[in-house]
Amino acid sequence: MRARPQVCEALLFALALHTGVCYGIKWLALSKTPTALALNQTQHCKQLEGLVSAQVQLCRSNLELMRTIVYAAREAMKACRRAFADMRWNCSSIELAPNYLLDLERGTRESAFVYALSAATISHTIARACTSGDLPGCSCGPVPGEPPGPGNRWGGCADNLSYGLLMGAKFSDAPMKVKKTGSQANKLMRLHNSEVGRQALRASLETKCKCHGVSGSCSIRTCWKGLQELRDVAADLKTRYLSATKVVHRPMGTRKHLVPKDLDIRPVKDSELVYLQSSPDFCMKNEKVGSHGTQDRQCNKTSNGSDSCDLMCCGRGYNPYTDRVVERCHCKYHWCCYVTCRRCERTVERYVCK
Repeated sequence: MRARPQVCEALLFALALHTGVCYGIKWLALSKTPTALALNQTQHCKQLEGLVSAQVQLCRSNLELMRTIVYAAREAMKACRRAFADMRWNCSSIELAPNYLLDLERGTRESAFVYALSAATISHTIARACTSGDLPGCSCGPVPGEPPGPGNRWGGCADNLSYGLLMGAKFSDAPMKVKKTGSQANKLMRLHNSEVGRQALRASLETKCKCHGVSGSCSIRTCWKGLQELRDVAADLKTRYLSATKVVHRPMGTRKHLVPKDLDIRPVKDSELVYLQSSPDFCMKNEKVGSHGTQDRQCNKTSNGSDSCDLMCCGRGYNPYTDRVVERCHCKYHWCCYVTCRRCERTVERYVCK
């Protein structure tokens, strides 16, 4: 009995989702790694979810790094949810790793952000782990060659950004370099966006100083190079997400390149996030397009931003409800040196989308 065309299409669609073109961020499933898994033997690498063979090999040869990478996967998820908490697309689908919906499977603006953020996060986490002494293969970053300025001296322990970028890129870019996994356009887009994430991380490296001197005079300051917090890097990437450029895969010279769809007279900028496919408005739940919808999402009645009830609820209206909040109050300082507070309850009105 011959299969109906609709059945064949459904099977092909399911197969496409199963085989996936989204290998690049499946490693975020490491966030679900059981704490009981010691990760101190090479056979443990095969028990990790979401890795391609090249990443399994990197795991075997860098076992001491894997706890840090597992932590990076958890931090990337938290940073994404935090950055988009006030948006219709709130990055909730990242929790489905490694089996994503189409909002992250396809070459969307949202997937562009997640690729950039995950690349930045893994390098950020490794660089910081070097500084804290959690990794035997690295230590503090190098002392800068230029003088730190009048009254300052280099010291402390710099974040080892160069090692973080090196090892982070090796691990997070490995899936995009596997042959026969997805289209060339998708690979180029994901590699580009991953590099944008690392560029944002480089831009976050700043000089940090600590004062020394009699009675807090700050006559001498010890300075070092340190990375901004991950939430700041995520905020930078969110700004780039909001101004991301739609691109097409088009011949330029002897090879195909990603070029802006509406401005193909110029090449893609190294600093801009790019995407291939437009996203839905994420107003209504539709798993076929990767939308969870905004029904029952909390909104802000007094806001004019993306979390406003008008924008979040897509004009469908909202329902009010009351919530009891317990907080510290009537705090009193006692000499010396502690504070006592009472616990007070108050009722607040909140709103959720219809």
